[in-house]
Amino acid sequence: MASNRHLGRIIALQTLYEQELRQEAEDKDFNLKSVLDRNIKRYQDNLDDIAFIRQLVDGVSSQAAQLDEKLQPVAPEWPIDQIARMDRIVLRIGLYELENEADVPPKVVINEAVELAKAFGGDNSSKFVNGVLGTLLRNHDQAAPKKTPKKVVAKKATAVKGKQS
Repeated sequence: MASNRHLGRIIALQTLYEQELRQEAEDKDFNLKSVLDRNIKRYQDNLDDIAFIRQLVDGVSSQAAQLDEKLQPVAPEWPIDQIARMDRIVLRIGLYELENEADVPPKVVINEAVELAKAFGGDNSSKFVNGVLGTLLRNHDQAAPKKTPKKVVAKKATAVKGKQS
């Protein structure tokens, strides 16, 4: 399944890359669903989780502006539209997965994004992607409230009750 998802991410990356290129060229005939269907068909014998690919492409495509807003503060010296197209799409995919794929550990998401950047990006793409997504994950972890284990909460409640008696 893991290698299957890796291939799924590659298909998503190809599809989203084509979307950006064709939209930039103002291609009025572009249809995301048909491009995705074509790309899935190419590899269908090796795919088990087509729903994952569709969700990834649809999610990143529909949330691109919101994802970019979250990415920009982490790399302020690089305006989002000046980041290499491939790196920008890899970052969007990684951030989308970090926010929406609870069944995939964050370190796996970042590792997968780094692997995509190594395979399809420039010489420094993998370091850049790793740095940006790693920072986003750290920021998220620091902002998330720490959960107190239920046993500790129960002990504190009992202790408070005992003091009130």
